[in-house]
Amino acid sequence: MTHMPHLFTPISIKDLTIKNRIWVSPMCQYSSKNGHPTDWHFVHLGARAVGGAGLVMVEATAVSPEGRITASDSGIWADEHISSFKHLVAFMKAQATTCAIQLAHAGRKGSDIVPWSHDQSTWQTLAPSPCAFAEGGLVPQAMQKQDIQKVIADFVAAAQRCLQAGFDIIELHFAHGYLMHQFLSPLSNQRTDEYGGSLENRMRLPLEIAKAVRAVWPDNFPLFARISATDWADGIDECQIGFKPKTSAWHLSDSIIFCEALKNVGVDLIDVSSGGTLPNAKIPVGPGYQTQFAQKIRHKCAIKTAAVGMITDPVQAEAILVQQQADAVFLAREFLRSPYWPHLAAKALGVDLSKPDPYARA
Repeated sequence: MTHMPHLFTPISIKDLTIKNRIWVSPMCQYSSKNGHPTDWHFVHLGARAVGGAGLVMVEATAVSPEGRITASDSGIWADEHISSFKHLVAFMKAQATTCAIQLAHAGRKGSDIVPWSHDQSTWQTLAPSPCAFAEGGLVPQAMQKQDIQKVIADFVAAAQRCLQAGFDIIELHFAHGYLMHQFLSPLSNQRTDEYGGSLENRMRLPLEIAKAVRAVWPDNFPLFARISATDWADGIDECQIGFKPKTSAWHLSDSIIFCEALKNVGVDLIDVSSGGTLPNAKIPVGPGYQTQFAQKIRHKCAIKTAAVGMITDPVQAEAILVQQQADAVFLAREFLRSPYWPHLAAKALGVDLSKPDPYARA
């Protein structure tokens, strides 16, 4: 019997077994109607499920209207959204695909325009501090204690709706310069209360949210968190643990402490990305450029990780798992180019991957 490649080996997290380790990353489609998924989402996500992905994650889904990036973002802030997601989830599960959803709040990066449109619905954005993301951008309103409590409640209510919609996994979006990352990074958090200043204080709100969501999300259901391992504020190799950066920003050393705390409140896997706090950060983008972060966090924190970022080749993806840099890989743009990438990977790695019955003769 030949050895099964790691990419096609099932992985169990809590009581859930995911059929393979090729996962579809959450990708904003800016095609929702008042938060509701549309036919576009059914085809976009359903095609990747048919294509053999072990897990498909719905894009950043806002926990409140003001938490959207644009007015066309996915949302689950109202009970009416539950039924809109149920049909989509049911179809993906029928393909033996694990269904996940990323819960998010954009903070100061909200009230933006759809990338291909000039239409904009503006609203007052919220953030830890009244600092715009970019020069000339919208200045957010500094969050008061009641705003903070509302955000926690919004995440909890959204998680409860996700359960009713049938999702298997929730991922908390703590990355890419959105609200929770804004609290984590001293570049965007200038507060002087218990939610600002020290690392412990800056981690407080994301940890409160993770703990509150874990309390309402069933114990046997996995909970993920996506983080930005670094702000890329210094242009240095962040894997040099112990190097003291000159700039006050969010660094890998902070992420390791944060991920240890996330594990302690019940997070099961860290989805490791980077960047998003600075509009013009110098990021050394290249194949697998963020994988080193997933590896460091996996080994330092003894927690499962997923790698993401310029993973395009089956041999490259397999090597990430063989070298124990991560437990799974998230693909984004490569899945946009090839919805059936798992079948291409199977062919490249010598695996006989079964096809859906209607495609069996292909």
